[in-house]
Amino acid sequence: MAEMLPFISVVMPVRNEARFIAETLTQLLGQDYPANRFEILVVDGFSDDGTRETVSRIASRHPQVRLLDNPGRLSSAGRNVGFRTGQGDIFLVVDGHCHIPTDRLLRNVAACFAHSGALCLGRPQPLDPPGLTPFQRTVALARASWLGHGGDSLIYSDYEGPASPVSNGAAYRREIFARVGYVDEAFDACEDVEFNYRVEEAGCPTFTSPRLTVRYYPRESLAGLVRQMIRYGRGRVRLYRAHPEAFGLHAAVPAVLTGGVAAAAALWAARFLAGPLHPLLAGLLWLCTGGAALYGLVVAAESARIGLARAKEEGICAAARHALRLPGIFAAVHFGLGLGMWRELLGPGGKPARVENAAGPDGGPDPRPEAGVACHGQSGRSGQAGESGAGRGGVRA
Repeated sequence: MAEMLPFISVVMPVRNEARFIAETLTQLLGQDYPANRFEILVVDGFSDDGTRETVSRIASRHPQVRLLDNPGRLSSAGRNVGFRTGQGDIFLVVDGHCHIPTDRLLRNVAACFAHSGALCLGRPQPLDPPGLTPFQRTVALARASWLGHGGDSLIYSDYEGPASPVSNGAAYRREIFARVGYVDEAFDACEDVEFNYRVEEAGCPTFTSPRLTVRYYPRESLAGLVRQMIRYGRGRVRLYRAHPEAFGLHAAVPAVLTGGVAAAAALWAARFLAGPLHPLLAGLLWLCTGGAALYGLVVAAESARIGLARAKEEGICAAARHALRLPGIFAAVHFGLGLGMWRELLGPGGKPARVENAAGPDGGPDPRPEAGVACHGQSGRSGQAGESGAGRGGVRA
């Protein structure tokens, strides 16, 4: 019966998602879930590409869609607007650039919470929606590889059961905010990972299931992928500043790799321009050069392996094109992360400004819109979106 189902607030932090937002909203509005038992809060960071107009048009026909302003513009601030404004017993985060493959997502969310007793749910987030370009398909193959994401990440896993929320937590019971606070608005990437880390630290039980899968669109160009990875690298350093205990040696690999290649290039240039190097610098030169060569061999081997694995399904020509594109994509992922980490490490940094809970009378978030948050139209509108970062040592698209 409809009255027995929990009320779900779907929180969508978006900015400039005009290409995808209508399709994502259509998939949410088509859910096999009573219309009076869920709301969609599109929190917009002042998009200037037509996103707001598209959402307003849809909201005028569907009262459960609300468009809210996100004055902070960042995805982290957008999540908080949605969490504080939503009326739900359950909060589900969905980005504006994703594909929802089933009309039972909301029912599956409610069912997983009910039978698991969890306070947080995790989900797979593969990069394989329909309609990808050949380049995007190669990005998806790279990111699903062991060389393209953290080994402890669950975003490409079909595992179902109790799990850590760090890499893929995306749905929360209302009471979780009273226990861990809200999203840290100092983050503009990796904010979900930092929040989920606090969920884990607080001992909140988490359940993950492939029934909750949401498919994301990979970047369409190498430059776009590099920019995304730089953001993730910066977010990762902020995560380790906030939670030093989360840092492991594997997490430093992108920064070490990037620094080593830069050092090798500088030392080779110095040797060419100024002649023989000091023995210590010469030793460092060969160490860095050897490391870079080893990295190149590993990337070449993994690219060939993936290409061969795709030959049967896509044909030899398509598989060969994947294998030729993969080294550049792996480099974009690894060096983009490394550049972002170095940029954050060498920049002013700063202590993350964690947003503590401002609980309502039931111990959850105050359901009233925050001061400065504007609701538009019949039911309001919101603004802002973004992507987020990675697992403990992995990356996320």
